[in-house]
Amino acid sequence: MSEPDFLTTEAGRRIAYHRTAGAGPGVVFLGGFMSDMEGTKALALEDWARASGRAFLRFDYSGHGQSSGSFAEGCIGDWAADARAVIEAVTEGPQVLVGSSMGGWISAILIREIPSKVAGFVGIAAAPDFTEDSMWRDFSADERARLMAEGLVHLPSDYGDPYPITRRLIEDGRRHLVLREALAMPFPVRLLQGTEDEAVERAVALRLLDHISGDDVRLTFVKGADHRFSSPECLALVERAVEEVIG
Repeated sequence: MSEPDFLTTEAGRRIAYHRTAGAGPGVVFLGGFMSDMEGTKALALEDWARASGRAFLRFDYSGHGQSSGSFAEGCIGDWAADARAVIEAVTEGPQVLVGSSMGGWISAILIREIPSKVAGFVGIAAAPDFTEDSMWRDFSADERARLMAEGLVHLPSDYGDPYPITRRLIEDGRRHLVLREALAMPFPVRLLQGTEDEAVERAVALRLLDHISGDDVRLTFVKGADHRFSSPECLALVERAVEEVIG
């Protein structure tokens, strides 16, 4: 495994990234909550980009993977700022954003903030607004009270250690909600969602579809696919979606 390059942001966070040179528009992979750039989807897309001669970028948000910082100290606004900083610093021209889970939310924020840098969007089990519409919604009264009083609760995870959920994460998430108004996406958009995804409800994909304003927007449900969306068949679908968006 090659060593990453690093970018120090204006906020002083050190962001690890791997950039593959190639033709534009480039492709940027934005990972999920507590995931990193060494995941199956990111590496598969990197292989595809190399084989296709396409520019590609994968990176770790602060508090994730090989980047600096503690996960529990981060929030949606920080991670969106990290993504924006590395995209603006190391990519040339508009990019196709491929957002997995939380990366779909981060992508929507960036599309709103830096629309000239975006040529297309592929969402994989995209999870916009999940801190409010999933986490906070599903907290018990006791969990809400504890979070507000102590600033931290832990949620069980299917992927390892429990998730540390902070009051700052929830409150900052409310400042970055994207499903309260139309999302202008005047470029090709492909949304992919598994029917057996237990982390992101099907209704989220439909709600995102309804909020996107654009002329070339498609949602594909994949029967039997779970939240990982990493089977060979699912990875092939992701690659085809990226190719459609670029084409």
